[in-house]
This record gives sequence, C-alpha cells and structure tokens, in this order.
Amino acid sequence: MPDRPYPASLCVSDGGARGATVFSEDFVSTTHSRAPQSAIDRFFDISRRGSTIGTEVRGGLVTFVTMAYIVILNPIILSGKPDVAGTTLDFAAVSAATALTAGVMTILFGVITRLPFAFAAGLGINAFVAFGVVGEVTWAEAMALVMINGVIIVLLAATGLRKLIFDAVPVQLKLAITVAIGLFIAFIGFVNSGFVTSTGEASPPVGLGVGGSVASVPTLMFVITLLLTGILVARKVKGGMLIGIVTGTVLSIVVEAIWHLGAATENPGGWGLTVPALSGSPVSVPDLSLIGAVDFGFDLGKVSIVTLVMLVFTLVFSNFFDAMGTMTGLAKEANLADAKGDFPRIKSALIVEGVGAIAGGATSSSSATVFVESGSGIGEGARTGLANVVTGLVFLLAMFFTPLTSIVPTEVAAAALVIVGAMMLSQIAHIDLTDFRVLLPVFLTATVMPLTYSIANGIGAGFVSWVLVNALSGRVKQISPLLWVVAAGFVVFFARGPLEALLGA
Repeated sequence: MPDRPYPASLCVSDGGARGATVFSEDFVSTTHSRAPQSAIDRFFDISRRGSTIGTEVRGGLVTFVTMAYIVILNPIILSGKPDVAGTTLDFAAVSAATALTAGVMTILFGVITRLPFAFAAGLGINAFVAFGVVGEVTWAEAMALVMINGVIIVLLAATGLRKLIFDAVPVQLKLAITVAIGLFIAFIGFVNSGFVTSTGEASPPVGLGVGGSVASVPTLMFVITLLLTGILVARKVKGGMLIGIVTGTVLSIVVEAIWHLGAATENPGGWGLTVPALSGSPVSVPDLSLIGAVDFGFDLGKVSIVTLVMLVFTLVFSNFFDAMGTMTGLAKEANLADAKGDFPRIKSALIVEGVGAIAGGATSSSSATVFVESGSGIGEGARTGLANVVTGLVFLLAMFFTPLTSIVPTEVAAAALVIVGAMMLSQIAHIDLTDFRVLLPVFLTATVMPLTYSIANGIGAGFVSWVLVNALSGRVKQISPLLWVVAAGFVVFFARGPLEALLGA
C-alpha cells in the first residue's frame, strides 16, 4: 500500500480545465510524485497523485470485487415485489440493468472527475423504492420519481447550492462522517459475513454468529480472509487486499467442493448471497428490457400530489446527503481532500452523481450513487479515475458473466469492507473531542449511521444536534444560515411519516 500523507493544500477550482484542478507543489512533493509517463498518466494525474497505472488497475479490480454483490443483491431487493398494479420486475433483467448502469456511471464519473469513486444502485434508496414508493405507485412510476429526484440533484449541483451546503458543514462534522462511514461499512461487512446476526429478541438485538459463536464455515472463511488481509496490509504488501480476497475465494471454492454447503436459504450453515461454485455456462446474454420502462403519467386518482411530493422529498434527502457523506469520507481516505473537506472537481462530481440517479431510474435499477465500497480500492492504493474505468469495464463485462460474478462469496468480500472501515476510523484522530459541543454531534453521527443502516440518518443526527447544541450553548453566530436550513430539513426528514399522514388527512 502506498504512503498516505495528509496534503497541506489542494487547488480545487472546477473551471473545467485540467490545470485548474491540480494539487499544490507541497502535496506533489509529499506524495513522491513522478513526471507523467504517458497520455493516460497525464489525463488522470496518476503520477502527480503518487500512484501508478498498475496500482490503479489493481485498485479498480478490488473495488469491483467488493461491489460485485450489488448485481445479485439489487435484484433481490427490487424483483418479486408487486407494485399497486400487481406488476413485478424480473430478477435477470434487474441484474443486467444494475451492472449496465454501474458500469456506465462508474466510467463516466472517473473520466469527468478523475476520482476513484465507483457507482452502483444505492442501498437504502433501493429499499425505500421497493418498500415505500412502490406501495403507492407502479414500478414504472416509481422509477420516474427516481429520475425526478436526479434532475433536482443535478439542478442543485449545477447552480452551486449543493456546494454551498457542503461548504456550510463544519470540518469536524465532515471528519465525523468519514469515521461514521468507516463504522457503517465495517458493520455491513460483519452482517454480510454472518459474524454479526440478528438475535430475534428485543435485547440484545444482535449477537455473535449463531448462538454467540462462529458456527458456520462461511463465517470462518470471513475470519480467515480478514486476518490474512489484515496481515498483508499491515506488512504493506502491494496488492494485499486483492491477494486476500482472491485467496479467500479460492479457499471457499475448495471448501464448497468438499462439503457442498450450498446457499443459506437451503442450509442454515450455507453461504449468504453467493455460493463459490460455478455450474453451467459462465456466459449469459443480458436482458435489457427494463431500459426506458418509466411512466411520468401519474394517476392522481390513486395517489395524491402530497404523497408524490413527500416521496420525492425523501428520495432527494437520502440521495443528497448519502452521496455527500460518502464522497467526503472517500476523499479523506484517499488524501484527496483539503482541510475543509473539498476535493478536486467537486462541482462536477456532485453533478455527475445526480446524473446517476437519472440513469438508475431510466434503467429501473434504482438510483445509482457513489458506493462506500470504493474505499476498498482506495485502501489498495487507487487515487484516480483510472481505477473507475477499470471497475466500470468489469461491471459491463459482468452483464455477460453473471455466473462468474457470483463466485466471490459475500463472506470473503465482507472482510475487505471491515479492513477499509478500520482504515477510515483513523480520521477520528484529527477531531478535537475535548469540546462536548463537538463530541456529541460527532458521537451521534458515528453511532446513528451504522445502527440505523443509513448514511442519511447519521448525517441528519449530526447536523441537527450540532445546530441545537452550539446555538443553545453560546455559539449561535458561528452557525451558517444554510446549516440551519439543512437541519430544519432533516427535522422534516425524520418526521416525514407523521407529516405525510397529517397532510394526507
């Protein structure tokens, strides 16, 4: 893994010219940059960021491996769920659309922003669409709402309002978001691996493995992969994370070939979302029938305008702050952010992220947004958009090789998420926690996010508590007016259920 120093400053103007978004000489010298060696190197600023083409390719592959589960998980969430008209989405079609959208948006983001932040269907947003939006409208109308959400996000970013809100956030909260996302993705890893499970009881709600112990072979594979990867990363072995994932996958394939554990749905001790075994042909023709299956002709006789507005409001808030928090955390982890949390081509990044929502709605795969799992590639050394190009190309190939995509078991990929979570937790060292006006919002951000399984919830808890605690303890003048507006918006966001019922009544 390359050295990961903290830059003293960055030039982050977003004027469009490549020279406008370069690092300061201080940053360049600190990262041991070299003179660009090729056109690709110059375009992506690979050498200037202290990376190499090989490192970017490796990082892009690692990111894909840790994100590949979305090609399986997204259709699990979206398909088979009947809408108000009784229509359901086909599993294979959602899987193909998910891979296509992830591939195109990841490449687009990498080329435009030169940042290693990969895209895929946003978890949380897709669940809200499946279990909240579809209860009111048809699937085609739900995806139209996702597209409307994307248009609003693009307008907010293009007008600079999204950046203004971003700048109004105190640097302590931005760092807290990074820490919280680290804990969040580590928690995702623990849950996906079966290391942490629901007890089904009111107290304690979660526990270790099965009956308080690691009782399944897949979870044991997670532990082995986690320790192996951790040792390789600690020893700064190049490609340590990728080596750990590949080794864990090979071991899992051998284990499955010997014991035939199968899927957890058939065997309680089996594998989670993916079984590490390949049967039949590894190649399949993608079903792209869902592209363009949207309907903006909402039947106001069946759904009220108030309900539609509240649905869009919730989508925008979730999309807006999930992405903002994720990009902040990833930029900090990659050492591409300055002291204020700004990073190169930030305006372009915010605009393209909104386009991801439009693209996700247009393909019926739900809003595509920046994925926290990109931290795995960053942990492997990725620092530029070239890693995104690699990730995106493999996603496009995954449309044709869905059987191969499912070889990497979720338990093995989960180990990489825990490693990355540990890396991101290190940012807490840069937060002064001696002031309780800082400590409480940071604490709430870092705990609410993983415990509620929502980036937006964690950010909202941090924003609201920051404004109230600081305002009522003598620091009202230090709070940006925009932060007041955002905090008020989050109050509405948290109370949207009762408010919708009240307005509907």
